[in-house]
Amino acid sequence: MEITIRDEYIKLGQAMKLAGIVSSGVDAKFLITDGLVKVNGEVETRRGKKLYPGDTFEFEGDVVTVK
Repeated sequence: MEITIRDEYIKLGQAMKLAGIVSSGVDAKFLITDGLVKVNGEVETRRGKKLYPGDTFEFEGDVVTVK
């Protein structure tokens, strides 16, 4: 799956909402702080982590690429 951003970067929680993985920022916060999300193959616990084009994030086997 891919998401396209218009700005220089997108924060991880926002990217999860854009991809339809979560319906709210609160849901994203809990998944991220529980260590269930990976960014570029590494567990990420900061929902404010900035993602740039070319970065990927993963949740429950679904990989999303930022374009």
